[in-house]
Amino acid sequence: MEMENFLRPALVIGGALVATLIAGRLLDLLLRRADARHTETPLWGLLRRCRPPFQVVLCASLLRGSYRWAGVLPDHPFGVGRFLTLVLIASVAWLAVRIATAAVDSTYARYAAVTEDDARVRRVRTQVTLIQRVVTAVVIVVAAAAMLLTFPPMRTFGASMLASAGVLGIVAGIAAQAALGNLFAGLQIAFGDTVRIGDTVVVDKEWGRVEEITLTFLTVRTWDERRITMPVSYFTSKPYENWSRGGAQMTGTVFWHLDHSAPLDLMREQLQEILTGLPEWDGRGGGLAVTDTTPHTVQVRAVVTAKDSDDLWTLRCAVRERLINWLVTHHPYALPRITTTEATPRPDA
Repeated sequence: MEMENFLRPALVIGGALVATLIAGRLLDLLLRRADARHTETPLWGLLRRCRPPFQVVLCASLLRGSYRWAGVLPDHPFGVGRFLTLVLIASVAWLAVRIATAAVDSTYARYAAVTEDDARVRRVRTQVTLIQRVVTAVVIVVAAAAMLLTFPPMRTFGASMLASAGVLGIVAGIAAQAALGNLFAGLQIAFGDTVRIGDTVVVDKEWGRVEEITLTFLTVRTWDERRITMPVSYFTSKPYENWSRGGAQMTGTVFWHLDHSAPLDLMREQLQEILTGLPEWDGRGGGLAVTDTTPHTVQVRAVVTAKDSDDLWTLRCAVRERLINWLVTHHPYALPRITTTEATPRPDA
């Protein structure tokens, strides 16, 4: 009798584990073959990530349905059943999150592959990222509630609190006003298309690229690798610069302070030659003009264009450096200098 009490639970647990391993292996094999046949979508390959939660769900289900018959810890049947129920709920939530993530990532990957407009791709990426976070949060909340409701004291507590739900809702709304404001601001950003992942922005005089958007905060990566974390409500309540809005193409300026005798016509020709040799120049525009003058120098400005802010920065630096080198080599008299000779007298003096 004692041997039977030991063998039956061991066989049931061992059989559940073996069945779980075999089912997981078969599922992975089927998904791998489907992924090889349907190369137009990454869905089947992404669904292979669901193998671990699927195995946990299957094993917990098998044990949950047979633990009483098998006599697993017969002195504590209620505790074993409660534990397996909690594991089953958690694993089902894990599996649901993995399936939703695979579906969202697959949809985004297919859209990005057929869309040439980078701005639209970044907009969809922002939206699907926030949708994925919302789905994950909802699944976790529902799973946690289901797990708590398996405890009878929690059911009684929930019934007693239901009568005062209106008052608690008002109090919670006041206490979490800032958090709720950020939550709705995150949804507004996702579907209002005001700022997207990958956009180049200027906030609080800091230039950077939007790296991450969540339901409550937004991360901007600056040019010197720093991360600025800001509440998403900032982008719905305060002005900021979005250099990627309406297209990433940009126009920039380069300034020089030169002597009044600088060869402007030759500088224009040299500027065009420099721009032609730089891959960052997109060819939309490039010109040079005198924009200001002082008793000692003239201010010369070049206008250049590039496809995005990164190329524009590189282009401006290259134009400034190469034109200065050209002036030093061929026209050193055009550089600023302090005149120490006597002034030329007027003809009628």
